[in-house]
Amino acid sequence: MSVRQYDPDAEHVFPDERVNDVLEVIETDPEIQTYLRAQNVNAVTRKGYNDHGAKHIEIVRNRALRLYELLKRGNVAFNGASDQGLPAADEPVIIALAATLHDIGHVVHRDEHAYYSIPLAADLLDRLLPQFDYYGTEETVRVKAEVLHAILCHHTEETPLTREAGVIRVADALDMERGRSRIPYEKGGRGINTLSSRAISNVELKPGSEADGHDGDAMPVLVEIKMVNAAGVYQVDNLLKSKLHDSLIEDKVRIVAINTKSDDQLVERIEL
Repeated sequence: MSVRQYDPDAEHVFPDERVNDVLEVIETDPEIQTYLRAQNVNAVTRKGYNDHGAKHIEIVRNRALRLYELLKRGNVAFNGASDQGLPAADEPVIIALAATLHDIGHVVHRDEHAYYSIPLAADLLDRLLPQFDYYGTEETVRVKAEVLHAILCHHTEETPLTREAGVIRVADALDMERGRSRIPYEKGGRGINTLSSRAISNVELKPGSEADGHDGDAMPVLVEIKMVNAAGVYQVDNLLKSKLHDSLIEDKVRIVAINTKSDDQLVERIEL
């Protein structure tokens, strides 16, 4: 499987039929796609924040599924679906849906948006899930419960109780590359979120075995972050670190950030 992109046609270490069916529907659903465009109005147009629209969602969902894949390769057990008596095939479904819908509360307001996302996502899930033969009334309620929990817990004020939720929390922070800050930067935004994002040139998820000095007991996931100046420290040591904390996967993910500019050695390397 490519480390850069989740490919529905690739072989995965988890049952993927359900999530691939769900992805095909949500990527063409007109209501969901309109929400993804509309939610950027408050975030970017009115508040001048980094992107929280369709591109952000695409990146977060992709990184969440890649993160899930690497954790499953490392035999990490997930508890969200299983605690509800749902099969393992619903784990990536929960992750894909939560990643897609986690920011729709922005259509109400940027502030406290995670809480506004809950009723909006619940309505969408009530319509969406019964379209699939897998989900009767009981299965719909249980999947919806786990998706809503994961959506809520992408907000650092709430503590994830499942690893599915932890994946969403961390994947949200992994959308930190400079392209995310393009619109506010071009409009003159020079806040710390914008400037620190401009300093991140690349984020890549890899098997932990690819880490330097691998001794056979590596964490399942290695996240490599390349910075072009020390401003990127804010993205890594503040935003990503806070999302990783209490995510239930913090001991499964190794974060390495490297400053690639030889003329800016204020910070050469950060490791979480």
